[in-house]
Amino acid sequence: MKKHYGELKWLYMELYSNEEYFDELCDQMYNWYTNRKDSLKQLDEEREANPDWYKKNDLVGMMMYTDAFAGTLNGIRDRLDYVEECHVNYLHLMPLLSSPPDRSDGGDAVADFRTVQSTLGTMEDLEKLAEECHERGISICLDFVMNHTSEDHEWAVRAKNGEKEYQDRYFFYDTFDIPAQYEATVPQVFPTTAQETLHGWQSSISLL
Repeated sequence: MKKHYGELKWLYMELYSNEEYFDELCDQMYNWYTNRKDSLKQLDEEREANPDWYKKNDLVGMMMYTDAFAGTLNGIRDRLDYVEECHVNYLHLMPLLSSPPDRSDGGDAVADFRTVQSTLGTMEDLEKLAEECHERGISICLDFVMNHTSEDHEWAVRAKNGEKEYQDRYFFYDTFDIPAQYEATVPQVFPTTAQETLHGWQSSISLL
C-alpha cells in the first residue's frame, strides 16, 4: 500500500476532500488485507509483480446474471465444467449484492455490500465459487456501483436520521429540482424496464 499511497490519496482527495474519511478507508483496507486468505495474498503478489496480467490476449470473458444462467451461485459452480468447455477464464457476475426487491435499480441500489442477495445464495456460496474458479484458473469479477446506495443501506438510514457524519457522505436536496435536471440528460441503462430503473434518484441515494 505504501507504494501507491500518494496516488491513492491524491485521487481520493480530488473526489471527496476529506482526509479523515481517507484515513478511515486506509485503516479498513489494511484490516481487511491482514485477514485475507493466504491463497488470495499470493494471487495479489503475483499480479502486483505482473501489473499487465489482465492485458494479455489469453483472457476470454463471460458476463452473466446469476439467476438467468444458473439460478444461484451454487448453480454456477455446478456448471463450471461448461464454462471451461467454452474456454472462458474470466467470469463477470452482474449485480448480486443485497438490494430492495422492488427498488433495486437493476441491482445497483445496494443495501449491504457484504451480503449476497438471498435468492442467489450466501457469502459462503460466493467464497466457494471464487475458490473453485481460482483452482480452475478462472478469474472472477463482481459488478457493483460504488457511487450510490439504496436508501435501506445503514449509512443512508443514519443520514436520514440526522447523523452529520453520514449526511456528509451523500448529496441532499430540499426538492427534486436538481435531481430532475440530471434525469433530463441521463439515458436509461435498461430502457425496457425504465419504470423500475429510473437510475436511482428515488430507489437509491448518491454517495459523495
